[in-house]
Amino acid sequence: MKNGESFNSRRTFFKGVAAAFLLAPFVQACKEKTISLLIKWSGTNHLLGHRLRSSNFPTPNAKLTVPYLIVGGGITGLSAARQLSKRGISDFLLLELEDKSGGNSSHGENLYSKYPLGAHYLPLPNRDDAELIAFLTEAQIITGYQDGFPVFDETQCTFSPHERLFYKNSWQEGLVPKFGISKDEEIEFQRFFATMTDYKKGRGEDGKYWFDIPLRKSSQDAAIRSFDQMTMQQWLTQNGFAAKPLLEYVDYCCRDDFGLGIAFVSAWAGIHYFAARKHDSAPEGNENVLTWPEGNARLAMHLKKYAKGKTLTHHLVYRIGTRDGKAVVDVFDDLKKESIEISADKVIVATPQFVNQYMVDGRKEIASQFHYAPWLLATLTVSDLHDNYSYPLCWDNVIHGAKGLGYIYNQHQSVAQLQPKKVITYYTSFSSRDIPASRRALYLKRPDYWKRFVFGELKRAHPEIEQQTESIELYRLGHGMISPVPGFLFGEARTKAAHPLDDCVYFAHSDLSGISIFEEAFHQGIDVVNRILHDTTVDS
Repeated sequence: MKNGESFNSRRTFFKGVAAAFLLAPFVQACKEKTISLLIKWSGTNHLLGHRLRSSNFPTPNAKLTVPYLIVGGGITGLSAARQLSKRGISDFLLLELEDKSGGNSSHGENLYSKYPLGAHYLPLPNRDDAELIAFLTEAQIITGYQDGFPVFDETQCTFSPHERLFYKNSWQEGLVPKFGISKDEEIEFQRFFATMTDYKKGRGEDGKYWFDIPLRKSSQDAAIRSFDQMTMQQWLTQNGFAAKPLLEYVDYCCRDDFGLGIAFVSAWAGIHYFAARKHDSAPEGNENVLTWPEGNARLAMHLKKYAKGKTLTHHLVYRIGTRDGKAVVDVFDDLKKESIEISADKVIVATPQFVNQYMVDGRKEIASQFHYAPWLLATLTVSDLHDNYSYPLCWDNVIHGAKGLGYIYNQHQSVAQLQPKKVITYYTSFSSRDIPASRRALYLKRPDYWKRFVFGELKRAHPEIEQQTESIELYRLGHGMISPVPGFLFGEARTKAAHPLDDCVYFAHSDLSGISIFEEAFHQGIDVVNRILHDTTVDS
């Protein structure tokens, strides 16, 4: 799940935030005893969100005027609020459907730990990403500089051991099998990583890296961009990579980063996973990552201060249009059950295209070309993992051959390493050719079905985990993250979707970059504000 031999990446992916929990007790029969297992069944507020389809809302009974309006309180919306503030603009309003902002960078908490409800880490940034480094510095995640390298607060970096793989009935260090593979398979891994290193260093005729973050900085070389016309599986075959452990590993990485495996995801995106991060912001190419018990909710918290006192939650935007050179936005207040009309000079629409198609006329065809993989998360509170500890419990724990992507140990960085209970979060994406069918199954199947699914996955490495589990929270993300299928990254849909409406409605979201990682969402917020202010200056 990383670039090279020590992989730390489970990138940011998801758009959507936590909603109220539905509590339902279940009694489960065990061979030795009967235990009471508490199941929480939660997810984003998809029921209110789906109301957009019918647009069954009351007529606005009040009007409000603001200079700048941000629709959507995910990382892009919050980053836009920060950039407006940085540019000296404080008169803006941010609207959020859920009960709190943060988007996919949300979290939950129980008696023993905070835990992520989506994105849960940030790799060390590329050294030339000045904007991100400035943000991490103001958030005191970077504490200074030494020998030209930023110094990261070690308490906010993953502690060692970072990750392990359950392979052939034993845990081993890292996520690339070191034991139990043949010499030929080992050589193929080495050749693959050497090829990825070449792509990491490679530059186009325009002087830009072939693969970079944010994606807009990448080279426009046609030969490299042609990889977007094939799947990652086709690229691997064309380049003579056939070892089963390698194919399974790369498939895992693609599912982890894009929600789709090598049979469905763009080869350009698959290579970007390994080549875009340069590992140059720490001495000796350290690939460590920044993470917290609550995941990227920590980063969202640092961004939220810029929208403090300017955020309205439980507000669903259901119509965006223009009138007399201004944006007109109809908004439903879910608490008061009434609508208001907001007029703004400039609107930043920081919501995904599957939502925008219902708010803005004429966008359904564009939205149909954006594909989003569904995800399921499960946070378990356990008395023990009954691990044979052939390699110690790590922050990231992956079970080879499982349908899911493994689990993270949320208390990994706690100074109190002796915990009365352990809290882990399991992730799985639904990689298939028929994404809508997977999404329907996620919502239609009962909690007890997904409970059995999760336990079935984890029992491969932890046979007694069901008996040791006291509670499990199942969290659904129907449109978890943008999934770059072949032809999408350099096709017309992204360009069309990002085009402003009458110079007063602007669009920004990580799905407009084509890859759902924190850096893309963060830069989308900065770029849209800079574009608005530039356009405003030019117009005046």
